[in-house]
Amino acid sequence: MSARTLTLLRKNKLYYGLIVPGVLYFLLFHYTPMYGLIIAFKDVAPFDGLHRMLTAEWVGLKHFRSFFESFYFRDIIGNTLLISFYRLLFGFPAPILLALLINEVGRMAFKRIVQSVSYLPHFLSMVVVAGLTTTVLTTDGGIVNEIVKLFGHEPISFLTDQHYFRSVLVVSGIWKEAGWGMIIYLAAIAGIDQQQYEAARIDGAGRWRQVWHITLPGMRHIIVILFILQIGGVMDAGFEQVFLLYSPPVYDVADIIDTYVYRKGLVEVQYSFGAAVGLFKSLIAIVLITGTNWLAKKLGQEGIW
Repeated sequence: MSARTLTLLRKNKLYYGLIVPGVLYFLLFHYTPMYGLIIAFKDVAPFDGLHRMLTAEWVGLKHFRSFFESFYFRDIIGNTLLISFYRLLFGFPAPILLALLINEVGRMAFKRIVQSVSYLPHFLSMVVVAGLTTTVLTTDGGIVNEIVKLFGHEPISFLTDQHYFRSVLVVSGIWKEAGWGMIIYLAAIAGIDQQQYEAARIDGAGRWRQVWHITLPGMRHIIVILFILQIGGVMDAGFEQVFLLYSPPVYDVADIIDTYVYRKGLVEVQYSFGAAVGLFKSLIAIVLITGTNWLAKKLGQEGIW
C-alpha cells in the first residue's frame, strides 16, 4: 500500500469507518452465500449438511434442463416478463409524472403535505399493503365493490379473477412506491439552474414548454440510471407482493419465477433444483442490465458504469 493511500486513509478514517457496516453486510449476506450456488450443479438433499454439499457428485446442467423442459417453464417466464413489463410501462413513469406535478405547485404548505402523503406508503410493510388491498377489494363490503354495486353491477372478485389480478398488482405497487421514487426526481429538479427558466419565460415559453425543454432534459441522467436499474430487476416481478396476494385460481397469470422457486425449493425441498432456477434468473438479470447500460452509452447517455 502506497504512502499516499495510507495518508488518505488516515485523513478520512471516520468516513471510511461509516461504510464498514455496509461493506460487512454485503460480504456476509450477499457475497459469502454465493458459494452455495454450487448446489445448483449437484444433487443435495435437505439436512445433508455442509460436508455433503462440498463432496456431492456433480450433475452438470441436469437441474437447468429439468427446468427448461418443465411443463410450467413457458407460463412462469411469460408471467414474470409480462408483470414486469406492466410495472415498467405504468410504474416507471409514475414517480416522474408525480414529481413534475408537485414541482408546479406554488403553495409550499400544500406541496409539503402532498409529498408526505405520497411517500408514506413506502414505509408500510408489504404485508400491511396486501392486507389493505384485500380489504379494499373484497366482495364482502370492500369500498371498491360497494361503488361497483352503486352503479348496478355485480361485485367483482379482483383477487381471484385472472382478468384483474395483474392490474391489482401494478396499481397497488405504484401506490406504494411512486411517492418514494418521486423524491429522487424532485432532487434532480432542484439541481437545475433556475436561470434557464427565467430565460425561457423571457422568450415567452409557457409551463409546458419549460417542462419539456428544461425540466425533463435536466432529469435525463437520473431517469436513465434508474431505468437501467429497473431493467436489471425485470426478472424479480415482486415476489413478496405476488406471494401475499395470489391464490390457486390465478396461478396461471400470477405464478412467477420466485414463487416457483419457493414452492420447489422450500415447500417440496428440492434445494438443488430451486438453486438452479434462481441462478438462471440472476444470469438473465445480469445480461439485461449490461445490455441496457451498453445501449444507453451508445445513445449518448451516461450509464451506471
